[in-house]
Formats: sequence, structure tokens, C-alpha cells
Amino acid sequence: MKVVLAHDYLNQWGGAERVLSYLTEIYPAAPLYTLFYDEKFVEDFFSGKKIISSYLQKSKIRSFSHKYLLPFLPLAIESLNIEKTDVVLSSTTAWMKGLVLKPDVCHICYCHSPTRFLWDWYSEYLEEQKLGKIKKTILTPLLTYLRMWDYAAAQRVDFFITNSQNTQKRIQKYYHKDATVIYPPVDTSKFKVLKNHDDYFLVVSRLSPYKNVALAVKAFNKLGLPLVIIGEGSQKEELKNMAGKNIVFAEAKTDTQLVDFYARARAVIFPTFDEDFGLVPVEAMAAGRPVIAAGRGGTRESIVEGVSGEFFNENNPQSLIQAVQKFIENEKNYNPGKIRKIAEKFDVKIFKKKIEEFVSRSYEEFKKQKK
Repeated sequence: MKVVLAHDYLNQWGGAERVLSYLTEIYPAAPLYTLFYDEKFVEDFFSGKKIISSYLQKSKIRSFSHKYLLPFLPLAIESLNIEKTDVVLSSTTAWMKGLVLKPDVCHICYCHSPTRFLWDWYSEYLEEQKLGKIKKTILTPLLTYLRMWDYAAAQRVDFFITNSQNTQKRIQKYYHKDATVIYPPVDTSKFKVLKNHDDYFLVVSRLSPYKNVALAVKAFNKLGLPLVIIGEGSQKEELKNMAGKNIVFAEAKTDTQLVDFYARARAVIFPTFDEDFGLVPVEAMAAGRPVIAAGRGGTRESIVEGVSGEFFNENNPQSLIQAVQKFIENEKNYNPGKIRKIAEKFDVKIFKKKIEEFVSRSYEEFKKQKK
């Protein structure tokens, strides 16, 4: 069984790219197709892989802002000429589900999320763009077209895998397709559990409006407790200007540094509502540290309330403040060893085994359907 891998684009590191890196370990001989890539990024994270890109790689168009690229992406996806293979295993948050493949090729898609800016984040996306009336008038029908394309693209997939029951429900709602949950992996062996910790709380996140880090900043401005924020993104300067003296923006340039931040934290704050799954809470738990998280979305599938963390259910600072105060009251009850055990259920070895089994089983089913 020959396998080809595909991923939207290779220019930034996040949860989807971490999953992809483990897929390349499962199928080391598989070529990797993408819309476009950053040479330095590929050198750092996917060195030695055979990368095949769309025509956008050689075009100046790819340097445009994301919203200006949108009209070109469906055509770029559909123009990718996938080499002869048995299975395409795609990893996508938006585009790769739209590959046009020959009838005898089985398409298995690890869908990290239905395309958020076209579905459940549509209104917020338009607001974030801060468009004038004319640009908004142009963009709105384009997004309507892309939503129609996105639904049609999802129908081309033979089998869906996804990262949580939360995302599974959204795939059914927007695409009317079933999906099998295989939780994203965390290499728990990289994380260490310390006997003692420091007094700071920790946020690890991309600093964009969707991640809701502003909520943590507002809450800790009122609490006055030390908070360390690690991450980059479009909202960083705004958050810095908002933050009090008790809030520090730090850098973790290596995995070793990030692991150390996790291990020494008093607890990790995860403020994103309706996150598809959320690798940060599992990483925190792998270091034996409790998580105080928004209680809607994939966090409900990884965090055990009262054992490995606390939830807050309202998207306002007071709700988070109350959760932090509840955590402090019960802090002595948290056992780092028990927390670590919960994280081990999401270990990379389990992920790899389940992916291999699913791909093999699905390909056999696909062949039977074609007879």
C-alpha cells in the first residue's frame, strides 16, 4: 500500500503541523504535497522530506495577505497532480480535503476543523478583517462561494479522521460526513514532573483574537497574580499594552525551554472557548501541572475536573477569576503523578498505532467498495 501525504501549507508551526510531523514518521517514504512552503520552515521541521507544491510556490501571490489569497486557493488545490498512489492521507484545517483524485485512490482526511472562517467563525472573521463597506461587499460573496466549494470538497473525502468529539460533531453538522476520532499526539516522554514549582501561572498560545488570551490578561490584571505568556501573533502588542506589571511575555525558543516553563508553572491557563481539541492542556498535564480551562470544546475530553484541572464556563474575566480562586482553594488536592497518567492516554505511541490501523482498515474497505 503506497501512501502520499498532503497538508495545506508549510509556513508556521502549530498543532496541525505537529500532527503532520508524526504522520511523516509513520510514513517516512511518503512524499508531502502542499500549496506552498517556507524554505526555512521546511528546513527546520521537515528536513529531508520530498516536498511537492502547487504553482503558488513560484508565484508572488503567496506573499499576499491571507484574505487576498482566498480566490486562488481552490484552483491551486485542484491543480495539484498527485503521483500514482493507493492512499492520500491529508492533514487540513481548510483546503486539502478538496484534492481531485482518480477513482482508484483512497482519500483519508485528518480534519483538524471544518474551515472555521467559513462556518462557525464566519461573523467574527469578517469583524477581525476591519474592512470598509466596499471591501466587505466584495469579500462577502467570495466567502459564500468558498463555503459552497468547501462543502463540495468535503464530499470528495472517502474517510474522515478528526481530533475530538467536538470537531466530529461539527464535521457532521457542516459537511454531513461521519468522522472517526483519533486524538492528537503528545510525546509525553519529553516532559518532566518536578517536585516543586514556581508561583507563576502560564499561558502558551498563538496570540490571535480567536485564542482569547485577552481574557486571561484582564482576569490576571484584577487578580494581581504572576502570569507568564508565551506565544507570537497579531495581537501581541495589543496584549502587552493591556497587561499589568504582574504579567510577563516570555520566549521559549526551544522545546527544552518550553518544557521547563510547563514544569515550573503553578498551573496553566487555557482561555480558548470551543477549541477543536487543544494540545496545550495535554502538554501541561504531561508535566504534571493542572489546567484552568474554558469549559466548552475539546478541553472537556482531556481534562478531568477536580483531578487535572478546573473549568470556567462564561467568557468573561470574572468567571476565570472564580476558577483560579477555586483552584487555589483546592490546590493541595492536585497530584502531579495522577495528572501525568491522564496525559499518557494521548501519547504519540497510541496515536501512531491508531493511525496505522485506521489507514489499513479503511483502504481495505475502500477496495471492497470499488469491486
